[in-house]
Amino acid sequence: MRKIPLFEKELDRTCIQELSDSWGDNRFFMKRDDSIPFSFGGNKARKAAEFYREIRQTDTDVIMTYGSNSSNHCRIIANMAAAMGLDCHIISPEENRTMLNNTRLVQAFGAVIETCPVTCVAETIERRKEIYTQQGRHPYFIAGGGHGNPGTEGYVKAYQETAAYEQENDIYFDYIFHASGTGATQAGLVCGSLLAGDRNRRIVGISIAREEERGRNVVKDSIREYLGSRFEKLYTEDALIFTDAFRCGGYGSYTAEVEETISRVMHREGIPMDTTYVGKAFHGMLGFVRENRIRDQRILFIHTGGCPLFFDKLTKQ
Repeated sequence: MRKIPLFEKELDRTCIQELSDSWGDNRFFMKRDDSIPFSFGGNKARKAAEFYREIRQTDTDVIMTYGSNSSNHCRIIANMAAAMGLDCHIISPEENRTMLNNTRLVQAFGAVIETCPVTCVAETIERRKEIYTQQGRHPYFIAGGGHGNPGTEGYVKAYQETAAYEQENDIYFDYIFHASGTGATQAGLVCGSLLAGDRNRRIVGISIAREEERGRNVVKDSIREYLGSRFEKLYTEDALIFTDAFRCGGYGSYTAEVEETISRVMHREGIPMDTTYVGKAFHGMLGFVRENRIRDQRILFIHTGGCPLFFDKLTKQ
């Protein structure tokens, strides 16, 4: 099993940059997790670093995971497995199998992509793990999106990076916004704030797929799992803000207004965003700020990556 030197130690802090005054009556900043120097970066690279350290302590010879054809997570896990010299097996729903850049990259990294109906995903995963075990192999399964305590840990550390930046630069972010999908990113940020005893900041997850009740419960379950016995003492319901008001109908759906926001960000800030995750979330943040009449605040948006999907959109135009 080969080493990835970047992941052998804690990742360097990603930069926080102030945006232009194009976005309303607040000061907007962006934490550039898309600049993590592995496989186009993003939150999935941050989480992969945590899973990497765990896998290195095992006898794993095949990494398994789940995700769609547009999954940043699958691309990064396939790349990580290739870098480690391990096989990679991805279970993917057979619906909407459009060939995208992430799909091409997963294939280029040599991963096996096994498709099945979305209703059969769970049983397909279990059957494939059993087959590998019967063959004498040692599979390590990572839940879709990097869900689980290692993924949550990655964003506890991201929260701590943000707090260190604030202290060094004499600034405080009143709000932190981000795309909320499978939930580990938001769970980590909320756990970071709870462990730090910071009750003033609002961490807002903009759902890119799930409806509010389901999405909120998944994030809460991840918080409970990570905090363990500390959950009852630390957790309060107002610490978890999750909105589905900007999901545009669900995963992968978007509107012309989202596209316009992405174009404005690229033109005015030079920052690429995609329509599935980051661009939808940034657009949702602007809507949330407007609808809640938030003014004169310092607002941090976390760019969670997805650059290959930005180029998918350019190719279609």
